[in-house]
Amino acid sequence: MKLRISTPLIKLTEYNIKIIFGNKFFYFILSAIGFYILTVGISLFSDDEITMATGYSMLLVPSILLIFYPTCFGIQNDQDAKIIEIIFGIPNYRYKIWLFRLLIAYVICFALTLLLALLTNWLVVEVPPVDLTLQVMVPVLFIGLLCFMLSTIVRNGNGTAVLIIVIGLILFALNGILEVSKWNVFLNPFDVPIDKNPEIFYNTLFYNRLFILLASFIFLLVGLYKMQNREKFI
Repeated sequence: MKLRISTPLIKLTEYNIKIIFGNKFFYFILSAIGFYILTVGISLFSDDEITMATGYSMLLVPSILLIFYPTCFGIQNDQDAKIIEIIFGIPNYRYKIWLFRLLIAYVICFALTLLLALLTNWLVVEVPPVDLTLQVMVPVLFIGLLCFMLSTIVRNGNGTAVLIIVIGLILFALNGILEVSKWNVFLNPFDVPIDKNPEIFYNTLFYNRLFILLASFIFLLVGLYKMQNREKFI
């Protein structure tokens, strides 16, 4: 019985991976790993001390790269694969299939980020791999669901990608301005300021994570709501 249940689920998962990654799944894994290796190399040859905060920075961009394509280009890939009408043809099917796809994308992203965290702990600097991965996944959740929401508004993968790159550059620029602020999406939870009370920092971090998770949930709801209008996608 378990085999009969798991086999269709595995096939469904494999099929949706092909759709959301546009048959380019391994290219994005290689690009994320390549960027990680580049970041590690730069860190090793720099004069700055490598800490847990450095490990967080090493994993952040590769993890965002892994979630970027499936959330930006997912709807366009449905259109290219000529299955968008099927998705909208069955009542409420689009919500189920897209929630399932987002789950797949984030499970893959989490697994690969955890693998990179284990490599970081083994080769670069001692870090708590699971804790590091969970912290990295918070801004990744924010960016991925923002991509999903914008893709339901723009309805074009390239247009969504350009828009999210601009937003991402603005957020990275604000990272240096906001620094230790609850509004900083890329606040590094392992970079505790020396000149500030740690208790105040962790209180700020708590509200920062709460803000990001609430914003991510809103992005998801808006994205699903925007998918109600069938005519705009077909």
